[in-house]
Amino acid sequence: MDLSQNKTIKIEKISSQNREEVNEFIISHWFSKDMVVRGEVVNMTILDGLVACNNESIIGLVTYRIINGECEIMSLDSLKENKGIGTMLINKAVNIARQNKCIKIKLITTNDNINAIRFYQKRGFDMVHLYYDSVAASRKLKPSIPMLGDFDIPIKHEIEFEMKLDK
Repeated sequence: MDLSQNKTIKIEKISSQNREEVNEFIISHWFSKDMVVRGEVVNMTILDGLVACNNESIIGLVTYRIINGECEIMSLDSLKENKGIGTMLINKAVNIARQNKCIKIKLITTNDNINAIRFYQKRGFDMVHLYYDSVAASRKLKPSIPMLGDFDIPIKHEIEFEMKLDK
């Protein structure tokens, strides 16, 4: 069943009312409040975002930040894969980027994240940069980044995707 057609899914912005629950979700799924992207430590518990809930339980989350006319997706989680939750969250994030007059929406993933690489390309994102061996520098800031990722692929590189937005 495609959950995107399910009327019981509610998507709302992260707010002071749900921030504590969202932060617990972030820490339980990312094992830290901090994410390292291109050598920058980002506290995910203060980012803007959208949360998908079903029966008051979080089943999906996208976090992002808007800087200088660009929206950067920092994280995307869906607890029920292949049900449309991630797509719904991305579509809403793209709409927010457009409302904020962003020229593009971008994100970084690592070379091991084959599912994300497929997901973003199928939704109109283009691969625009490869940051070769950048994860080594990130491990100096966050030593808990594992050496092996999905499918036992060594985590070494960051890949940047973007979608240009029409004004």
